[in-house]
Amino acid sequence: MTAKISIIGAGMTGSTSAAWLAEREIADLVLMDVVEGMPQGKALDLLEAMPVLGKDVAVVGSNDYAATKGSDIVVITAGIPRKPGMSREDLLTTNAEIVGKATRESLKYSPEAIFVVLTNPLDTMAYLTMKAGKLPPQRVVGQAGILDSARMRAFVAMELGISVENVACYVLGGHGDEMVPLTRHSNVAGIPLNEILPPDRLAAIVERTRKGGGEIISLLKTGSAYYAPAAAIAQMTEAILKDKHLIVPAAAYMQGEYGLKDMFFGVPVQLGRMGVEKIHEYKLTDDEKAALQKSAASVKDSINVLHQLEKI
Repeated sequence: MTAKISIIGAGMTGSTSAAWLAEREIADLVLMDVVEGMPQGKALDLLEAMPVLGKDVAVVGSNDYAATKGSDIVVITAGIPRKPGMSREDLLTTNAEIVGKATRESLKYSPEAIFVVLTNPLDTMAYLTMKAGKLPPQRVVGQAGILDSARMRAFVAMELGISVENVACYVLGGHGDEMVPLTRHSNVAGIPLNEILPPDRLAAIVERTRKGGGEIISLLKTGSAYYAPAAAIAQMTEAILKDKHLIVPAAAYMQGEYGLKDMFFGVPVQLGRMGVEKIHEYKLTDDEKAALQKSAASVKDSINVLHQLEKI
């Protein structure tokens, strides 16, 4: 039986996620959006690309959640994007309404689906998805850490003039300016970053990683990143469908790991067919622990606002 992935939100990130996924030929796809004609048009365009790519993938666009029936995975990208000068927390009120509805409506038709959340503020929206859907924690995961780590890998490769394949970087924490790039655990072909990069250049890369999303927003003026976030979505959903037991940095529900509870937070997560299989814990230095706690405090503040808004 062919797997099915439904993407709620057919904007640039949602439709690009569909394109990356169609190339992998791992599932039939549904693009769902409230804008009439838009998901249908994008789905038809992508469907017409399949003969060129040589892929047999069904792609459907719809304004009705009924089209998502029987989904193995539901990807939520719906929400308003960040604009120049806007923080992720500024998005909370509007996007909480959108994500809550997307979760509840999707579950009516796919009660066993695993949810992958991309909408910002990411950690808070993943938490909302779990609570609004009354879902077990393993069935909800947020995409952020893969993207942040990929940005850092790209910047290191550019700095050293080497292949990105030789660079391994790990970024933990909340998806925001307080994220924690673990330079001590990151390396180039096994060589720790602090041994191959001067301190000032490494610090600059860390700062650029933290501001990576804002940098793209300031350049685009009218939108936010979508190629890299969509590629990360494709990697996560493939790992789930293929039961790969792949360990990636992602937002998962914390139940005591890293000393954190009742929140979603970016940590090393093992993904398989049931969703989040395990959270892996690094041994951290006191400085790394302090940075992680600072990031966690920011996420907790956002979740507290969510409770105050009575969205869950």
